[in-house]
Amino acid sequence: MSTTKFQFSLISIALAQAFSLPQLAQAQNKDQILQEVVVSGSRSNKVDTSKLGGYLENSLQDTPLSITAFSSTQLQDLRIRQTTDAMKFDASVNDAYNAVGYAEQFSIRGFALDNASSYRKDGFAIPGDSSIPLENKERLEILKGISGLQSGFTTPGGVINYVTKRSSNTALRSITLEASERGTLYGSVDLGGKTDDKQFGYRINAAGEKLRSYIKGADGERQFASVALDWKISPQALFQIDIDHQHKSQLSAPGFQLFNGTELPRGISADLLLNDQKWAKPVDTTNQNFGLRFEYQIDANWNASISSNFHQFKRDDFTAFPYGCGAQNLYPGYCANGDYDVYDYQSVGESKKLRGTQAILTGKFATAGVEHQLAAGMSNSDRRDYYGDYVYDYAGSSNLFHPTAVPPSTNRTGPVSLRRTDKENSLFVQDIIKLSKELDLHAGLRRLSVDRTQAGSPQFEQSYNLPSAALVFKPSAELSTYASFSQGLEHGGVAPIGTTNANKMLEAEKSTQWELGAKAAIGNDINLTAAIFRITKPLEYTNAANTYVSAGEAEHRGLELAAQAKLSKEWNIGASATAINARQNGTNDATIEGKRVTNVPSFKSSVYTDYAPALLAGAHLTGSWQYSGSKSFSPDNKVTVPGYNVVNFGARYSLQNNGIVTTLRFDINNAFNKFYWRDVTQSLGGYLFPGAPRTYKLSAQIDF
Repeated sequence: MSTTKFQFSLISIALAQAFSLPQLAQAQNKDQILQEVVVSGSRSNKVDTSKLGGYLENSLQDTPLSITAFSSTQLQDLRIRQTTDAMKFDASVNDAYNAVGYAEQFSIRGFALDNASSYRKDGFAIPGDSSIPLENKERLEILKGISGLQSGFTTPGGVINYVTKRSSNTALRSITLEASERGTLYGSVDLGGKTDDKQFGYRINAAGEKLRSYIKGADGERQFASVALDWKISPQALFQIDIDHQHKSQLSAPGFQLFNGTELPRGISADLLLNDQKWAKPVDTTNQNFGLRFEYQIDANWNASISSNFHQFKRDDFTAFPYGCGAQNLYPGYCANGDYDVYDYQSVGESKKLRGTQAILTGKFATAGVEHQLAAGMSNSDRRDYYGDYVYDYAGSSNLFHPTAVPPSTNRTGPVSLRRTDKENSLFVQDIIKLSKELDLHAGLRRLSVDRTQAGSPQFEQSYNLPSAALVFKPSAELSTYASFSQGLEHGGVAPIGTTNANKMLEAEKSTQWELGAKAAIGNDINLTAAIFRITKPLEYTNAANTYVSAGEAEHRGLELAAQAKLSKEWNIGASATAINARQNGTNDATIEGKRVTNVPSFKSSVYTDYAPALLAGAHLTGSWQYSGSKSFSPDNKVTVPGYNVVNFGARYSLQNNGIVTTLRFDINNAFNKFYWRDVTQSLGGYLFPGAPRTYKLSAQIDF
């Protein structure tokens, strides 16, 4: 059966099941949308909580960290189909080699995330090497800053965590159909419920997508299916299992390089595809995930849990890769007339396997009149990467304005074998101590041992202590302030293709963060947050000798602000703003010393509004505005891309008939068709990616 037929068969089966089940689902409330754009404290009549701040369920209002969360309702109403769509609503997040058709990759607070450890599903690391499906995700959470206590090895920018949907208390039947861009078609179903005795519950999600990117020719397809089951064994015991599978195949779209090695590309359009050779193939990825969890309530104050997760990722990677200009001996860079060299890149049979297990005991107790909330546990993870020797052969030259066909390489990738292993074992403890009515102490420590091997590099084996401490002062129920200190650890980088030490692994590196913050919830209508931070870590870069090294220090100092307000019964508004001073210090390299870190705007902001006209019940008008300041492209800051503004408009209308709620949505993104450089990464020699031009989305969601 072809993948296209499988795609539509999958949706057809799910639709048939949905319509055959009792129509008992109640429609979700579509009015409480804006408050969740940046969840950082109280909203409406309840307080949002999360375990992302550690291992204890705690109100975000009182968590001494910067956390953004998107609910499943908001993922629908903000037209968030992939993680990239959500990131534009948080000013601390930027693209970091986020190529269409390839992996979604980001930076937080100016630090690029690690594909091996910064992306998490229910707290477990999963590879960030492809688009992570959102259909079966209840929440998307962003922790900004060092997360050594929570995550062990990860970059200092933070983590993105995906929380799996569980069974709904009442029957849930939801169908979504969407058309967008140049003919992208999307369909999904969401089914959930429990047995009459509430002992067994289920959640089923399925989706199919025909991808026609705004970049002409970067087309593909995607299929997804998942199931989550809950078994309430007894009033004290709960067993959960979840399984998901995704296949995606799409031609990737490489970025651009500088003309003449010094000038920004000119006279190009955002829909231009450089991977346009007839022999170019789609990047083909398959992801499978299997999770288990057992929880037991020992008594009213103590709970125990053990959970595990297995994730497998496979990829066949093919690209007609644009790099350099042989005629002018520019590497990287394109010729002044738009000529560029074409390389045939092939890597077949790549795979990654990640296994993780975690056991936690949590509880509340008091000693000498002092109250404690305690979490203690252990975890281990095992990662194995398999791949063969890739092909990266010069195939010929082409031109941006007059493409030329070139022949492919006759070489093929070498046999696949185990090339990298990571084994981590941790012990951790977290305690929230109530020193007084107004003052809490958050203290935590993670003892981490790692054993890492990589082909061509010596084995790395070491143990570390990662402390975390914070004081939370709450003078009133509406205001919470905090001061925190934490340390993190990240794997040393791997020298990129083209450097003198290509594929060599650097030593692991520690990072340090200091943060001051405040969170206010004024009634049920206004939420305000602010954070000042300073993060330092060893700096990795390619030096003048074309060698990838760790030298000097990256120092990122910043201010984050967020606000959400219900201005009236009909009108909600939210905003996020981040100012960052990111510098390269102590390098002894005059070309980069004291210069701005690349691909990090000094200021970025996002504003979102939702207006429900009183005269038209069920209708909402939405709009958003993203602004980004200029970004440095080259490490020596000689090339800078200008800032940009992007404006988006949308509308939705909900109507109910015989218990069936239909929500129609229409959106125009980049409404004024602005050309801008959204991503100017130094990865793989340095590439510039344009933002999407004006695009349209039309969808219908049916809840019954």
